[in-house]
Amino acid sequence: MQAGTQTHGEVADATAIPRHVAIIMDGNGRWALERGWPRLRGHRAGTENIRHIIEGCVEIGVGALTLYAFSTENWRRPDAEVTGLMMILGEVIDRETAKLHENGVQLRHIGSLDGVPTRLQERVRHAVELTRFNSRLIVNVAFNYGGRAELVEAIKRLVSDGVRPEHIDESLISSYLQTAGLPDPDLIIRTAGELRVSNFLLWQGAYAEFWSTQVYWPDFDQDELRRAIADYGRRHRRFGSI
Repeated sequence: MQAGTQTHGEVADATAIPRHVAIIMDGNGRWALERGWPRLRGHRAGTENIRHIIEGCVEIGVGALTLYAFSTENWRRPDAEVTGLMMILGEVIDRETAKLHENGVQLRHIGSLDGVPTRLQERVRHAVELTRFNSRLIVNVAFNYGGRAELVEAIKRLVSDGVRPEHIDESLISSYLQTAGLPDPDLIIRTAGELRVSNFLLWQGAYAEFWSTQVYWPDFDQDELRRAIADYGRRHRRFGSI
């Protein structure tokens, strides 16, 4: 993964628009605590911001957006926070799905629904099914997701399908991942100043450009998104060559 930090600039031209943008939405809790509010208030503000970024991606012409909503490691957080996050996600699905469907957005879930409350599982499946034929923008919600777990499951399926070792190549492995059929992310954005990938799209992000901003996720607006894409447009992607 090729790294970079925030720079300012105008939006890149159409030839430099990333086909697939992935975002590690970080800093919700710190955003709230700095204002003297409970962490869950930050998570709620973060989910309300998602709509604006989806709208920005549609306007810019991005084809796919992957949002890191809840990692497999996030189960280690206090029970009250995890319960609150599940409740907030359910509310967001109920509130936003119909509008996203109307606007031609296709919702996909990547990760596992194991351990997720039954009612929330039903909401996720309904949103995915309702929007499955939309094509204006594909939004992958990485919920209860971990890159290593995804690779382990892909390998298990390869073995279960009886694939011979000599037939395994990068293209085949990609076809067993949950993002199969989509281009790998061209640009991975992380908010709140962190410079880690945190078990996110480990295979798919091998050659992604990385862009970090100090801005917390609830304050990450369309202008910040455009700055990230403009910076991406100024980079020369070598993919190992010179």
